[in-house]
Amino acid sequence: MVFKRHQLVTNKWSVLILTILITVIASEFKVIPFNGEDFRFGLGSAAFFFLLLIYPPTSYILTGFLTGVVVVVVRIAEDMIFTGDAFWLILGNHLPAFLFYLLFGAGLSVIRLERFKKTPLHLGAIATALEFTANSVENIVRYLLLSNLHFELQEWMLLALVAIFRSYFVVGLYSSIVIMEQNKRVQEMLEVGSNLYAETLYLQKSMNHIEQITASSHDLYRKLKSQEHLALSTQALKIAQEIHEVKKDSQRILAGLQKITKAKREKYYFLSEVVQLVIQANEKYSELLKKEIVIHCIFSIDFETEQQIPLLALLNNICANAVEAIASTGEIDIAVYEESDKTWFIIKDTGKGISIDDQSIVFEPGYTTKFNDSGVAATGIGLSHAKEIITTLEGKVQIESSDKGAVFKINIPTKNIRR
Repeated sequence: MVFKRHQLVTNKWSVLILTILITVIASEFKVIPFNGEDFRFGLGSAAFFFLLLIYPPTSYILTGFLTGVVVVVVRIAEDMIFTGDAFWLILGNHLPAFLFYLLFGAGLSVIRLERFKKTPLHLGAIATALEFTANSVENIVRYLLLSNLHFELQEWMLLALVAIFRSYFVVGLYSSIVIMEQNKRVQEMLEVGSNLYAETLYLQKSMNHIEQITASSHDLYRKLKSQEHLALSTQALKIAQEIHEVKKDSQRILAGLQKITKAKREKYYFLSEVVQLVIQANEKYSELLKKEIVIHCIFSIDFETEQQIPLLALLNNICANAVEAIASTGEIDIAVYEESDKTWFIIKDTGKGISIDDQSIVFEPGYTTKFNDSGVAATGIGLSHAKEIITTLEGKVQIESSDKGAVFKINIPTKNIRR
């Protein structure tokens, strides 16, 4: 516990130091979007705000205070080295910058920044108001220290425009990163969900067998009891009861899995997006197996689907087997089109192919051609899962194979997968 607490404190100080250093470096860069230098602004405040969004500090006020101090110290040191001006003149010129970071940090602390991260428009408006206020105070103090009270309306408008541009630029950049991370998490969840969906179908199939065995055990119990084989009938009843307990446990597991895989999702996926996920996953899989495999895809139809999880599980299983069938280098071609109210998925690989004898049993549970270094066979449930999914979606699958590779032709009624 002490170690974790120490590690947490260390991480917080590391984030604070990182925020200060990046802000100081960024503040040295000026952006001049138009000719001349009437309209220019530094990147320090933008970097400061962005870092506070990405790495929320323990104290916004302390972060603003320390950042302001370091920024002023660095600027004073630079001017003393390169300009040779009087210290008090340099101090008066840069000290107001400290107020900007302090006031901006204090403002974020007061509004409780975390509440507005999910509403970019509100966040941008609040950041604009805070930056305009902090910039105004900074400039007023600078003018007072330099004994120059000349501050025209045009300059106030300039401060407002800079605040709007800078704030919404940072909020837009932050929102883009958040959306990318969310999409990545959704893709990971889809991949997990597809695997769970396949296991759900397999468990459902096992449940049907358990149901039949339970019924057979009860039937055996009744027959033995009617023939007055009490010991055997009691044993048969006990077996039926134990099977019933297994059935109840399996039902609970199945219900939990179905709740996960059938949960309502905020986003529907296009068919092309599902296939793209499959391509990305199997490109990574081929790299993991140290194979050079190029995956091509051709679409002549695309639509939104609510069956992204079963389709992902189905296509991923077929493509993963294609990757495994290719020795070291090869290609996988995926074609998606519609014909006679059915959506066709054609998956062709340049692997070793499937023998004619094996084509009739390739979808049977337990079939496999893969063995580990010890000669132990793989589970062989991947393609049987794929067949279960195809059957569930009321589709059909055909296999064509030669020494140049295998072709899986899958057709599913479009109405069953179109949203």
